[in-house]
Amino acid sequence: MANVTLGVIIGNRDFFPDVLAGEARRDLLKLFGEMGIEAVLLDEQASKLGAVETWEHAKRCAELFRANRDRISGVVVCLPNFGDEKGVADTLKLAELNVPVLVQAYPDDLDQLTVARRRDAFCGKISVCNNLRQYGIPFTLTEDHTVHPLTEDFRRDLDDFAAQCRVVGGLRRARIGAVGARPNAFNTTRYSEKLLQAAGISVSTMDLSDVFGRAARIEDGDPRVKQKVEEICGYAAAEQVPGAALTKMAKLAVVLLDWMEANDLDASAIQCWSSMQQNFGVNVCTVMSMMSERLMPSACEVDIAGVAGMYALQLASGRPSALVDWNNNYGGDKNKCVFFHCGNWAKSFLPGIEIGTAPILGTTLGEENTFGAVAGRTPSGPVTFARVSTDDRNGRIHAYVGEGRFTDDPLSTFGSRAVVEVPGLPGLLRYICLNGFEHHAAMNASSCARRLASALETYMGWPVYHHR
Repeated sequence: MANVTLGVIIGNRDFFPDVLAGEARRDLLKLFGEMGIEAVLLDEQASKLGAVETWEHAKRCAELFRANRDRISGVVVCLPNFGDEKGVADTLKLAELNVPVLVQAYPDDLDQLTVARRRDAFCGKISVCNNLRQYGIPFTLTEDHTVHPLTEDFRRDLDDFAAQCRVVGGLRRARIGAVGARPNAFNTTRYSEKLLQAAGISVSTMDLSDVFGRAARIEDGDPRVKQKVEEICGYAAAEQVPGAALTKMAKLAVVLLDWMEANDLDASAIQCWSSMQQNFGVNVCTVMSMMSERLMPSACEVDIAGVAGMYALQLASGRPSALVDWNNNYGGDKNKCVFFHCGNWAKSFLPGIEIGTAPILGTTLGEENTFGAVAGRTPSGPVTFARVSTDDRNGRIHAYVGEGRFTDDPLSTFGSRAVVEVPGLPGLLRYICLNGFEHHAAMNASSCARRLASALETYMGWPVYHHR
């Protein structure tokens, strides 16, 4: 699941055998084709074998990259031999792409350290990285210092890098909708819109009164409403939901989706209580769940920073995300806890998803006004969790990421729920508390913490705690 276009710089040094550059070109194009990655690189007539080793080559390659600026999500620097460190760095400086960069170097064969086949890319990679640091160009390394492109190890490196490109490109132009004000009781979900904007994340707002007013102007018999009711009933078990509540949920879906389409929004965060229940009479959770399942993540309680984390995880994995509370200890097991919301998790997390009420909110808002919450239990499997937060006192955005596992341990409760095992959980919780992170976290049923941490820290420039 690559879905990216990458620029390619094949480094070459003139007194090394040129045949190595030609082989590298064939190797990379073969791998890119197998992984569904598009390549932008000099053709073999633009420079010697399409490689970069001089100032003139750097200018030509940079011009090619600039002409494809809107397509290129990242750049792979390939060193089949020592390479020309200035040629690589000059190309990236002149191109001004500001995208992730992966540096790969071929390994030498012990039985081919001859003039005809000697590479020295082991050494050349250090020189290239030194120059990138001098030029102020951030970059990513392969897991091993040298690695052949046609190996599973490099395939994993490239898959991780493609994910980092999606995260960085997605976040730097993300558009998020804030629907309603945060619940008054929740200082937790306050955030700095200006810090997010400085990182490229734009926020558009819509008042709940506007949502309710638009919904009220839609007739119950409107074809769009009927279609949405059918979609809702096809999405989750809804036998216990009254018809009037289904109609209200469908109208909310029509209004929210129309607004998001009109504003090109990627994600949303909604005031899910208490005005929704008091003034409209349903929970918006099902609509949010359906959007998240469609890779349009939606977060509770106008948690904009929380949905930024959901979106980042989605970009890293290609799978839906959810917003959770670090909610309960799991008996005396210090490395296990309960993830919970009341709830709006995507269907991917809840194989037995059902639409019902929100009992906790119902105690004060009337349970009959809370139809629309989704319930179910997440089965065992991998989980990556993350939190993005605006650290306003220090004028920065920071984050943490980590991995664990959903377990099938017994759990008798309601709502959207999961038991999670995280090695070293007490230390993580201590870090969360001491550094002022929220009780919300984003989760994703995948293992993508390393690629996400690298993308956020290396290219977004955010301090990241990677729990391992």
